[in-house]
Amino acid sequence: MAKLHVKVAVIGAGMSGLVAARELRREGHQVVVFESSNDVGGTWLYDPRVETDPLGSDPDREVVHASIYRSLRTNLPRQLMGFSDYPFLEKGCGDPRTFPGHQEVLRFFRRFAEDFGLIELIRFKHKVVRVEQAVDGRRDEWAVEWRTCNGEEAAGVDVFEAVVVCNGKYTQPKIAEFPGRSTWPGEQLHSRNYRVPEPYKDKIVVIIGKGISAIEIAKDILPFAREVHQASREANAHVVKLRKLDGVFPHTMIARGEEDGRLVFQDGSSVYADVIIHCTGYSYHFPFLKTKGLVSVDNNCVGPLYKHVFPPSLAPRLSFIDIPFLV
Repeated sequence: MAKLHVKVAVIGAGMSGLVAARELRREGHQVVVFESSNDVGGTWLYDPRVETDPLGSDPDREVVHASIYRSLRTNLPRQLMGFSDYPFLEKGCGDPRTFPGHQEVLRFFRRFAEDFGLIELIRFKHKVVRVEQAVDGRRDEWAVEWRTCNGEEAAGVDVFEAVVVCNGKYTQPKIAEFPGRSTWPGEQLHSRNYRVPEPYKDKIVVIIGKGISAIEIAKDILPFAREVHQASREANAHVVKLRKLDGVFPHTMIARGEEDGRLVFQDGSSVYADVIIHCTGYSYHFPFLKTKGLVSVDNNCVGPLYKHVFPPSLAPRLSFIDIPFLV
């Protein structure tokens, strides 16, 4: 039986999108990749700019593509960062350290895209604003509406026989809510909009979260800030002790914020702080996807998905790549 070759839209030119595009083209499919930025790399594409809304909660904010900070390094050793047929070790840039920085990771993805001829498939500065079945009941006709974001306004709609969603999960921040948060007078931002430590010189900073970004940003700020405090929901005192960073004051979660700048923690202790950094993760967000409820995000779980890839009622013409719950 002859292979079926279809026209496929891949949304996103990060790691998942590049691999999906390569494999789809290897199978003979006609591939078009839509990428809203001007380069490959997805989350590894650093941008010193931050968003107009530092908490990222305003839907009308000017969205900045990047969500990484200047000092970020991977939390996986370089031996695990490559692909089975394209190892990271052989394609590195001479940095002997075990955990590569974001610049090296980006160079790796650029070379991957160039070596496999993927650049020619990518429409850079094209933002997808709608993905919807072109005809009700037809799984093999998908309307992909796009607009350019390169200063020259243009828009259009193309029809594809399949769509692969690879837009990642690092654009819609989750915020820690507590009484008084909205009226607390200090500065608040999500870790997505943290870039460099110098603006926090001589300030008292409270970081909310217990994950990797919370720990790494605390380390980054520590040499500059007057004090660094870390608040989390972790109730196990032994775990808190194991994760404690030298120089960082550990706390229970914030119970309330007061209008004089004081933050009161659930154990009754308090601190007058200048800044809160929410290192509280992200929500899956597919504002462009219109499936009439056949695919939804519930409690940050995308579903229903068979093998975390295919929505059963729309498979195999709609799929999602790289939908991890924990990273």
